[in-house]
Amino acid sequence: MSEILEKRFPAADTVVLSRGDGCNLVVHLFGATVLSWENRGKEILFLSENAVFNNKKAIRGGIPIVFPCFGPWDKGPQHGFARIKRWQVESPPKEEDSNIVCCLSLSDDEETRQMWDYQFKLLYTIQLGASSLTLKFTIQNTGNKEFDFTTLMHTYFRTGDISHASISGLEQLTYIDKVADGKEEVEKREFVVIPENYDRVYKNCPSEIIVKGVTEKSGDVLIKTHNFPDIVVWNPWADKAKAMGDFGDDEYKTMLCVEAGYVSKPVTIGSGSVLHFSQTLSML
Repeated sequence: MSEILEKRFPAADTVVLSRGDGCNLVVHLFGATVLSWENRGKEILFLSENAVFNNKKAIRGGIPIVFPCFGPWDKGPQHGFARIKRWQVESPPKEEDSNIVCCLSLSDDEETRQMWDYQFKLLYTIQLGASSLTLKFTIQNTGNKEFDFTTLMHTYFRTGDISHASISGLEQLTYIDKVADGKEEVEKREFVVIPENYDRVYKNCPSEIIVKGVTEKSGDVLIKTHNFPDIVVWNPWADKAKAMGDFGDDEYKTMLCVEAGYVSKPVTIGSGSVLHFSQTLSML
């Protein structure tokens, strides 16, 4: 997948990280969207065959970044503007402690201030390791007034078959069921499976959960988070899949979004302050 993507886009639009051991990553500068993560030759992330690459519409798949708002936003586009802005290369890929690391950045500009009048700088550090991917997200308030935000890493995992996928580590957690008009319930299952249209925000999550059935039936991913208290689990299922122009009718069968974020309530960051968030995805 990574080689195909490298050839598909102009070199100026993507950054490629490669370890030379079958572990590769491609990130598109539009939205700082990680398009592909190959671990020992196997693609871990889902990218829709119908994804639109016009530098206007958010890319359907990979790992888009949500900031400064999760969900509908009265000031601008759904899920905020970070995923539809072109990011800059803060530091190009280099080897660091046996990992390949690069850093991208996004700062406020006239367009962002027109919809959301705050000054900020975002740093997104991507660290490709042996069988692991660490994504570090730093938010700096560079202005003279505090602001509130929500944020999330919208990770799309590829599954061999959604009926064989499950998530462990969410038992006894309270979740917001967005399909049921925001009703709150407590998760009773040890292994969460996806049998239908699914859109839930799990609150106060442990720092580690496991996604089973990634890439193939036996593929498991450990998600380890820092400063992300929420996990969003999403699959549009058949009817919604058919209604999305940038998503194949049957692609819901081969994907599962498990998204680390801070979304159930806003975060406040003071003037001159810095906040750090991260997730590490490790193949088990």
